[in-house]
Amino acid sequence: MAPALWASSVWESSGLVDANRRATTLRSTEFYGRYANPTVSSFEEAVAALEGAESSLAFASGMGAISTVVLALCSAGDHIVAQRQLYSATLAFLQGPCKRFGIDVTFVDGTEPGAFAAAVQPGRTMLVIAETPSNPLLELVDLDELGALRGPITLVDSTFATPIGQQPIAHGVHLSLHSATKGIAGHNDATLGVVSGERELLDSIWSYSVLHGATASPFDALNALRGIRTLSVRTTHQAASALHIAETLQRHPAVSAVHYPGLHTHKQHDLAKRQMDHFGTVLTIDLAGGRAAAEHLLDNVKLVHVATSLGGPETLMSHPRTTTHASLTDAEAAEQGVGPGLLRISIGLEDPDDLLTDLTNGLIVP
Repeated sequence: MAPALWASSVWESSGLVDANRRATTLRSTEFYGRYANPTVSSFEEAVAALEGAESSLAFASGMGAISTVVLALCSAGDHIVAQRQLYSATLAFLQGPCKRFGIDVTFVDGTEPGAFAAAVQPGRTMLVIAETPSNPLLELVDLDELGALRGPITLVDSTFATPIGQQPIAHGVHLSLHSATKGIAGHNDATLGVVSGERELLDSIWSYSVLHGATASPFDALNALRGIRTLSVRTTHQAASALHIAETLQRHPAVSAVHYPGLHTHKQHDLAKRQMDHFGTVLTIDLAGGRAAAEHLLDNVKLVHVATSLGGPETLMSHPRTTTHASLTDAEAAEQGVGPGLLRISIGLEDPDDLLTDLTNGLIVP
């Protein structure tokens, strides 16, 4: 009933002909661990089924996935269109190594209708990158609009939604990517990335991935397979708790704003209802008291854990400006709305009223 762990990094061949067959077979699971592994392949098959995709490809991390995809598809002189509202490490990769390698990147407002299409340069734009919901303000990109683009390959970082919350491929997007470290694995004990799409495109990316070497661990893949077994149950409970907590905190005088797609006050709530099956397990709050109020809350929570990941069974809270988005300049942080009083909360499996008590006990009313 449980998937098997194949810990081996290398497989023995019976002779020259057999060794050649294994070495030249696409994504062979019985040759060398950097090429493929049976446990990792089982994880890939499970994610492909969840995404409604022909194939998936696993990596050692979410950044391993996105950097491999970019470098597999783009060369010097090529062009990428990406939204400004991106995870800071993705943003740093596009602004740093891509620029150094001669890959041009145009950044657009992903919430603005038509922005991606307007920035595409026919014959030169190889890749369009979106993240929805975005980290940390949970802004959305219209998946139907993105899927309608013709020419470049489209990629959506769907980490915050998980495949239970949305399926970008069903909207015509070519590639759906996750940091499976988060909700998919779901127990804070695996580091993985995964990208899903058409088999031919994934096989092409795989051909580069064996050179890039961001190989997924079979141990982590096994933990992620365990996480997939409870993914729907976990995220359904967590999303319901997140909505309840978001609705309550937006009425608190110490909170100047709550960002969560399930709220009727979210500027893209209608879009969220159209393209999401649930509204996610993460919310962010802006505290009226700024950094001092954020520091006080982080120092005084008892049930909530101060940590920077998301999607696990425990509720985690972090201060993006000094952790996940610490590399941004003040101007970049201001442009992305990552202010000193912003806190990101990944809702876990605890009782939502217990979480509310813990959070409100640490809030300071200005």
